[in-house]
Amino acid sequence: MFSRCVVFYFIISYAVYGQGDLDKGIGHYNNRQEGSKKSVAVIIPINNAISSFKLALNNPTIEAEAALYLMKSYYFRGKYVHKDIDNKKADFNNGKKLGERYIDQYPNSAQFRFWYLVNLGSWAEEYGIIAAAREGVSDLMRKHSKEIISLDPEYENGGGYFMLGVVHYKSPYIPFILSWPDNDKAISYISKSISIGEPIPNQKVYLAQALHKDGRKVEAIKLLEEVANLQPSIDDRVRDWEQIGIAKKLLADFQ
Repeated sequence: MFSRCVVFYFIISYAVYGQGDLDKGIGHYNNRQEGSKKSVAVIIPINNAISSFKLALNNPTIEAEAALYLMKSYYFRGKYVHKDIDNKKADFNNGKKLGERYIDQYPNSAQFRFWYLVNLGSWAEEYGIIAAAREGVSDLMRKHSKEIISLDPEYENGGGYFMLGVVHYKSPYIPFILSWPDNDKAISYISKSISIGEPIPNQKVYLAQALHKDGRKVEAIKLLEEVANLQPSIDDRVRDWEQIGIAKKLLADFQ
């Protein structure tokens, strides 16, 4: 009887401490923008978040939630904290690997697929065209974007449609090898994402680029001016500052 009580005590303690790590991680993650200067975040809050989520992964009851937050955290640190390319690569690669692992465990999760693609796309940008082609990044992004749309078309403000539009815009057309990229489809899918939920700056900036590629310069400039003049949101101000900067640069190029 005594041994059973001891085992039960350790099981409960293990669960409680694991939940505590998750809660701490979420608190740090929610404070990830503290001390940021426009599109550059400081490292301490997100480092603390990553450390806590790694510990929380050891508790099976909260492992999935911790893994999802960890993927988001790797992306945030790689995108908005690190300046060194090797550190960026490491974070996006960690996020990509987590995505591959948990998509296998949770194939019906739009969340895992979306944040896998966020890290995969960022990984491809840092590693370059050859490495991305070797990994089949374009086909992977197309495949998982369609899965996201099927599972939850409204997730992350139409995130599945947005990702599908972006991969059509960014992927090179290569006869007999990569023959499906289509800028008209890019415009259609990104426009669809903007019509779902709350339009976000990333969506407008990519739509503007696809429109400009299609020769629709006036529409593209109008969208970029909207982003360049917006007031950054409180919850995602680092992301918004980055997009404001991109929009201003593109306006200078397009005009």
